[in-house]
Amino acid sequence: MSIHVALHHRSHYLYDRPVAHSPHLIRLRPAPHCRTPILSYSQRIVPAKHFINWQQDPFSNYLARVVFPEKTTELLVEVDLVAEMAVYNPFDFFLEPGAEQFPFEYEPLLKKELAPFLEVGESGSVTASYLKGVDLKPRRTIDFLVELNRRLWSDIS
Repeated sequence: MSIHVALHHRSHYLYDRPVAHSPHLIRLRPAPHCRTPILSYSQRIVPAKHFINWQQDPFSNYLARVVFPEKTTELLVEVDLVAEMAVYNPFDFFLEPGAEQFPFEYEPLLKKELAPFLEVGESGSVTASYLKGVDLKPRRTIDFLVELNRRLWSDIS
């Protein structure tokens, strides 16, 4: 059984004199790869005289680039959406055969494409200590992820 959730966002600015606005990037639209079904979506922008171009960032998130050609005494961005909240298994996804067992190595071309996401920065002492407690024994990758998430949930709770 699922429930419907209505979300409303409103950013409203009033100015004591007409002001010019540079282009705005508005990131208030669900990504196309979102698992949560979006039943309705609407966006309202004031001043009514504006130009909007929908773009996507490198991660496929929607961006509304809004240009305001004239000065205005008001800026309003309003978004309404209805989402269907349903229970789903977040670990129900496909893995390539080479990644079904943990640990695994990425194929060279894929590793190159994933390089920005595989970069490891410095860890603080708390993070380093926590990572020492992670069980790295070989097993199914899904089992490793479920166990790691369960441990995080338990420790954060």
